[in-house]
Amino acid sequence: MADRLMVRVEDLHRSYGTGAAAVHALRGVSFEVPRGELVALRGRSGSGKTTLLNLVGGLDSPDRGTITVDGTDLSGLGEDGLLALRRDRIGFVFQSFGLIPILTAAENVGVPMRLRGTEPREREERVELLLSLVGLADQAAQRPGELSGGQQQRVAVARALANRPALLIADEPTGQLDAETGLAVMELLRAVVRSEGVTALVATHDAQLLGLADRVLALSDGRIAEDRAAARS
Repeated sequence: MADRLMVRVEDLHRSYGTGAAAVHALRGVSFEVPRGELVALRGRSGSGKTTLLNLVGGLDSPDRGTITVDGTDLSGLGEDGLLALRRDRIGFVFQSFGLIPILTAAENVGVPMRLRGTEPREREERVELLLSLVGLADQAAQRPGELSGGQQQRVAVARALANRPALLIADEPTGQLDAETGLAVMELLRAVVRSEGVTALVATHDAQLLGLADRVLALSDGRIAEDRAAARS
């Protein structure tokens, strides 16, 4: 069973502050994500979604509990190990796009591979493939300011896939987009999970998007309130 799992979270706790003013973001969260699943994480603002994603992605450390990603226990990694994990095995997509304004779409997608030292020819071929995958082959030479919000988020998805991650983490990736564009981006995430063989954990507050997931985890007050298969429409 273990080798079928991409993510295993056990009894995860995370608080900020101390004493009476402490905020208990996570209170004993446990769940598993099999390889190849797209899992949607839902919950109101303050329910702990972003905290949970940051912990699974190795951007923060829990007060208590264990996180295993792609067979690696994150608690056993130092800062260099976490950096390598984030660079090589996890892709991140955020609400704010985070593209570099002076770089073209193709150059933005290529940044993770430059940091990894990927050979130029291989990098160029991968960039071309990914921009085609997200439907932006014709916008390769355009800069973020020349792209719509939906197109910028598509570039961000392509960039997250650059180093062939095993796990894709997306925190409210459609939050800055209108409903139609947001649905298109979520459908894109669904498609890349299939085509790239990626496992995805996606936080969203949009009920329309939940049906595109394989499973829905609901967070409430730092706890898992519901874990169910998504109702496909």
